[in-house]
Amino acid sequence: MIENIKITIDNKTIEVSKGTSLYEISKLFQQDYSLPIILAKVNNQYKELSSIINKDSKIEFLTTADKEANRSYVNGLLYLVTYAGKKILKNNTLICQHSIDKGIYVRCSKKITREDVIELKKEMKNLVKLNMPIEKMNVNRMDAIDYFESVKDESKVNLLKYNTNTFITLYKLGNMYNFFFSLMPINTRCLERFDLKYLNEDGFVLLYQTIYMKDEIKNYTHHSMIFDVFKEYHEWASIMNVEQVPALNKFVSSGNIGDLIRISETIQSNKLLNIAREIYNAKGKFKIVLMAGPSSSGKTTTCNKLCMYLRSFGMNPKTISMDNYFVSREETPKDEFGNYDFECLEAINLKLFNEQIESIINGEEVQVPIFDFVTGKPNYKSGEKIKLGKEDILIIEGIHGLNPTILDNIPRRKKYKIYISPLTCLNLDNQNRISTSDNRLLRRIIRDNRHRGNDVNYSLDKWASVRAGEEKNIFPYQDEADVVFNSSLIYEIGVLKTYVEPLLYSVDIDSPYYEEAKRLINMLKMFLPIPSEDIPKDSILREFIGGGCFRQ
Repeated sequence: MIENIKITIDNKTIEVSKGTSLYEISKLFQQDYSLPIILAKVNNQYKELSSIINKDSKIEFLTTADKEANRSYVNGLLYLVTYAGKKILKNNTLICQHSIDKGIYVRCSKKITREDVIELKKEMKNLVKLNMPIEKMNVNRMDAIDYFESVKDESKVNLLKYNTNTFITLYKLGNMYNFFFSLMPINTRCLERFDLKYLNEDGFVLLYQTIYMKDEIKNYTHHSMIFDVFKEYHEWASIMNVEQVPALNKFVSSGNIGDLIRISETIQSNKLLNIAREIYNAKGKFKIVLMAGPSSSGKTTTCNKLCMYLRSFGMNPKTISMDNYFVSREETPKDEFGNYDFECLEAINLKLFNEQIESIINGEEVQVPIFDFVTGKPNYKSGEKIKLGKEDILIIEGIHGLNPTILDNIPRRKKYKIYISPLTCLNLDNQNRISTSDNRLLRRIIRDNRHRGNDVNYSLDKWASVRAGEEKNIFPYQDEADVVFNSSLIYEIGVLKTYVEPLLYSVDIDSPYYEEAKRLINMLKMFLPIPSEDIPKDSILREFIGGGCFRQ
């Protein structure tokens, strides 16, 4: 006699046979969802739809509107485009490089045409209609290496050599096996929502629905400055032969990581020095430099170093943080969940800010406020008095710095805008990217713990709202920048690993952030640890790990 078990979904309890798969159960509820079901949460743990239910459980089905399910969806699309590419593009290797405008730039090892991309999209659509299964299997690591050697996938071979597990998880699609750092969709049918945008003869963009979209994939907008910075750093990484994690690990194991650290730091410092030189050469053209970027981009250190370089040219920079113009706590708007929204534009006393900056530019002396984060109130009497001299320049740092609403009373030609972000170029292999968002999250976890006394659960809890704020208040204005400064360092995750790994292991299995911590731990396992002794005191990385020469 088959035993029945009780499952609860959306406050409805039904009985199913013990041993029923989540996929079979999901078919009963798909009609209640506007998007395909990708994953499920079973008793608060993420599960693939192939998982079997053997006991009474609380189940939550997840679509691309969920962060983890969306990650699985994107990796499913990367698998799909790789599989289709084998047929359409023959011997052309596809390398998934970086995100760009709600999509992923896929570089090709050989030149492609617009017609190639049209055919590739058509083949992907055909594979979706075929409803091909994506099968999960555990295999011996050495057997996996043998397989990837046989299909000449050197990126996977090199990566798995640094994996110490006896068995690893692979996914099979048709006659292809692949390795991903996420749970995966159960079949190709649920991967119907995507688009391909031909960019140039070197590659195309895979567009998909993010958690910040409603019901459709947005049209692609090319952000040329961001793309060009990514391209420049990928070319430099290629010259240094450190495009993927195994190559970085080789620098560590050979004892040459100190050289790579010094080269990386020198190149980054020179980039910032060139920005300072550009500001100096335009002396008199503008008196305001606005700096903005997403969380944990290293804005504080970048601002301090930029000031140092400007002084070396004989200029006298003075700095203002927009955070000091917050309105009183009780006047701060709240988000949809009833929490204070400190990242919205309305959290800033914009009228006072615009008036004071205009007065400073006009040569008047102004006493700027200081915001007391303990009391939640601005102090208008203890702030610094600022008056610009002939060689002075005003540097303003804040998340809204690129928003054209800021200082709209001052002509655009009198403002120089810098966008700062750690645009991460190092990837795990040809299909597994390291996102800029993950890089920033690792930085933030360490900073919150070392400098602000917050545990890892706090950082993971706040991250979703931080990201949502960036999508509204920062990313839409990145093209307003006059220059993009990449604050990432090719070696940094190996260093961050030594600081963040113990914190991630402290996340309890009952925590709602356990799965996220486990995902990050699995990614970090691919990195050999890098000691911090060779990192200079003025490095951006010191803003997070400590030991820097600039006051935080």
